[in-house]
Amino acid sequence: MSRRPPLPPLPARPKLSVLVPVFNERGTVSAALDALLAKRIAGWDLEIIIIESNSTDGSREIVLGYQDRPGVKIVLEDRPRGKGHAVRAGLKQLTGDVVLIQDSDLEYSLADYEVLLAPLAAGTHQFVLGCRHVPGQFSIRQFKGQFFQAFLLNSAHWFFTAMIDVSLGVWLRDPFTMYKVFRRECLQGLAFRCNRFDFDWELLIKLVRNGYRPIEIPVHYHSRSFEEGKKIRMFYDPLTWFVAWGRARFGPLN
Repeated sequence: MSRRPPLPPLPARPKLSVLVPVFNERGTVSAALDALLAKRIAGWDLEIIIIESNSTDGSREIVLGYQDRPGVKIVLEDRPRGKGHAVRAGLKQLTGDVVLIQDSDLEYSLADYEVLLAPLAAGTHQFVLGCRHVPGQFSIRQFKGQFFQAFLLNSAHWFFTAMIDVSLGVWLRDPFTMYKVFRRECLQGLAFRCNRFDFDWELLIKLVRNGYRPIEIPVHYHSRSFEEGKKIRMFYDPLTWFVAWGRARFGPLN
């Protein structure tokens, strides 16, 4: 997989499109959206696209309270189809020069935006990953009272990371991070079909196959446990990852 030549420089004042999928996050969505609306990035304009997937806990009503705020677009899905489907719906609405995916569960820190955007602003990279791992660290998930679940997820992370690295010829520590930040042009010629967390696989693999090698930048991360609302299905989702890997790695890009 060859590297693409650098893209043209960003505009003097580029726009960042932040995609925020929301489903049953009543406990954190207000704090997350308030922090995002208060965020200011020197030299950048901000477009916030909230995709609400017909929550059952009152999250939709909270999201609708932001519909008249400047710079905010709201996409209402008729039923929940998964985070990947929500992000794909958001991709159809964006108008920014750079795309960033932001969950509403407060696991990641908005304070990392500037460091993630710096390589894109400088024109040295078109694709950036916010890495939750530091060299020599095995575990990023430490669930209180759920050691077994945390151990399984941490172990699976390294197995699947090796699978990605070997099959794509890259060397990444955290290909499945939520913080995937990339130039909008990177999406040209690509089509996506994954609906759940397998979308992380599909997006990464197809961007790399499209010629965009990511740089990893350390970010702050505080993992929540299943008791706190983590939505991954321990035994179902890994099966979808294998399917997504096969299709994205060896199938057509569009």
